[in-house]
Amino acid sequence: MNPSDLKSLLTAVSEGKTSVSEGMDRLRHFPCEDVGIARIDHQRELRQGVPEVIFGESKTSEQIFTIVEKMAERGSNILVTRIDPEKSAPLLEHYPAGRYDQDGRTFTLRQRESSVATRGKVLVVCAGTSDIPVAREATVTARMLGNEVEEIIDIGVAGIHRLFAQTERLQQAAVVIVVAGMEGALPSVIGGLIQAPVIAVPTSVGYGAAFGGVAALLGMLNSCASGVTVVNIDNGFGAAYAATRINRNTPT
Repeated sequence: MNPSDLKSLLTAVSEGKTSVSEGMDRLRHFPCEDVGIARIDHQRELRQGVPEVIFGESKTSEQIFTIVEKMAERGSNILVTRIDPEKSAPLLEHYPAGRYDQDGRTFTLRQRESSVATRGKVLVVCAGTSDIPVAREATVTARMLGNEVEEIIDIGVAGIHRLFAQTERLQQAAVVIVVAGMEGALPSVIGGLIQAPVIAVPTSVGYGAAFGGVAALLGMLNSCASGVTVVNIDNGFGAAYAATRINRNTPT
């Protein structure tokens, strides 16, 4: 339930258009619904402005389907992250309007458009083609959370001229998410070129001494560009969520 839904319900009850018992029925699972394998936080959109998001990686197909079904019944927009094609298949069969992004490993079901005002565009930048899965998770998440999003792919520091060719687009963004592996240098460079907030996402891309993304993480944490924010390794979702909070024009 979002703020608009709650306001409409309370207004209808106060004006006698909806009975108290009907209002209570609509709120019977408020703030959460116990479905056995999960307690779904239906109050989250009212409290934070976005519905609960389902992390699919370690859940079974049946568990994911149960949670999605209960959220869909209440008209929520659905985002499942870290979900493989096999687990997404039953969802796509049951919800033809759903979409599966193979690169980002996300399932989405949009049941209503966002009415949240934003400051501008979120730009998702990745250093190399190998970083696309993490960047795409950020892109899909940011769009589902109501942002206008653009992507720029493969402008890492190994060919710095490719980055400079995109300077104007970078400067026009309200928030920039920068995804990079190996030594993780790209966020530091971009952070020195623009005034918009930069959210850095280290990826696990790289050879042995990259230590599964730890080298990129430490490089980003030690950025010489002031004000670069860093999220966890491969956490495109977390970067998009943070970008959404920055980009919202007013509290919901």
